[in-house]
Amino acid sequence: MRVIKHKIIVVGAPAVGKTSLVKNYTKGEFVREYISTLGAQFSRFEEKIENDTVELIIWDIAGQETYETMRKKFYKGSSGCIVVFSHAPDERKTLSEIDKWVNEVRSNCGEIPMILFGNKIDLIDVKELEENDTLKNSDLKVDQIVNLLGFIGYYKTSALTGERVTEAFHSLIHKLYYSSKRI
Repeated sequence: MRVIKHKIIVVGAPAVGKTSLVKNYTKGEFVREYISTLGAQFSRFEEKIENDTVELIIWDIAGQETYETMRKKFYKGSSGCIVVFSHAPDERKTLSEIDKWVNEVRSNCGEIPMILFGNKIDLIDVKELEENDTLKNSDLKVDQIVNLLGFIGYYKTSALTGERVTEAFHSLIHKLYYSSKRI
């Protein structure tokens, strides 16, 4: 049995649900009150894969511009990255900011595996989705972004309900595990 350590960073615009996703995955909880992350928060979590233990340090990085310089220090030593945007109706502009986050991470970490989370799917209005061509095309745009920017996957998640949160985290963790196993 081996212990394999990985640092994962979680980045994205403010209020897209980064902290809530991490809490849902590591503690199985959801906190409704929004509290802005100051700088970074980190969580430790262990996953068992095959006969090994994967020890994760998950860094939840603040998305506000005022932390841009500080963020660069938090990126050091990262093995993988989760980029988060929001599907909430009033936060759809966060989709257009994905390339900014990818460029920032790559300029500080190099080429590391990245996965895209489209969070807050519980706030999508199904009727609006059926009637709005712009929303129908958003999935096509996300698919193009995933391919263009080289994400290893894309998951629609809900930190509130827990929908696909564990599956999405596992996708990145398994990629990191099997990549390190080849070494």
